[in-house]
Amino acid sequence: MNGLDARLRSEGAAFNQALNDYLTANSGVAPRLDEAMRYSLMAGGKRLRPILCLWAHDALAGERTVAVWHAALSLEMVHTYSLIHDDLPAMDDDDLRRGQPSCHRRFDEATAILAGDALHSEAFAALSHQVPAELAVQLISVLARAIGNQGMAGGQQLDLSATAGDPQPEELTVIHERKTGCLMGAALVMGALCGGLDPAHIDTVEQAGRGLGLAFQIADDVLDATVDSQQLGKSAGKDRAQGKLTAVGALGVDRARTTAEEEVETSLQLLRSCALVSDQLEALAHFLVGRDR
Repeated sequence: MNGLDARLRSEGAAFNQALNDYLTANSGVAPRLDEAMRYSLMAGGKRLRPILCLWAHDALAGERTVAVWHAALSLEMVHTYSLIHDDLPAMDDDDLRRGQPSCHRRFDEATAILAGDALHSEAFAALSHQVPAELAVQLISVLARAIGNQGMAGGQQLDLSATAGDPQPEELTVIHERKTGCLMGAALVMGALCGGLDPAHIDTVEQAGRGLGLAFQIADDVLDATVDSQQLGKSAGKDRAQGKLTAVGALGVDRARTTAEEEVETSLQLLRSCALVSDQLEALAHFLVGRDR
């Protein structure tokens, strides 16, 4: 794991530099809004979605292009926008994100909403300039489907509506696949498309990514129930306190961990069937469920 940790740190540093460069070159008309966007984007985080995108590309192609870097940037912008909105009083009402005050606590609720809105828009702006234009359309379509009413937004609504009174694993799977899995699937597909993926394999790669996202979210539920806020970097135990449906509530800690590991293995089998394999991609998949924060 030490080798992977070093690789993730190196990749994260390179990605952060690219993100900083993009933000500097694309500042807006309202300095406070730019500050809020940068505050949330540059707050750290594991950068798992952009790294999945980059490493999916690397499994198929050689030198990285502007297209795959912009795809990675767009994924982190969308992910960060979703976290900003997820923390709002109307959603999870959380005071802590990535080890620091959440955006609406550091600034104010209106600015946080605008920061999320702007990051959502900027993500698609970053994709719109890709060459060839056909690739830009593919990437935009994949990301849009992943985060709309059939994907991340739909999953968030299901999560808000669910209760933990009588948790059913099937219901939980649908929520996690939509809320988290769809964006993971988009990360793999977008990176692979930039690397020359055969379009016939898109659905299989997307299915593998959804499985990794499901595993990641199950592991997140386990961490929420077993570690403290300082280690987690966000408010631990909040899902349980709010009576939300979780993998731990539906399965228990041990079964939840086993289920997450099974999902990873199934996803890796799907990726192997598409010849989308590399040592670092497999190590990252296992890291999703073996991390401690």
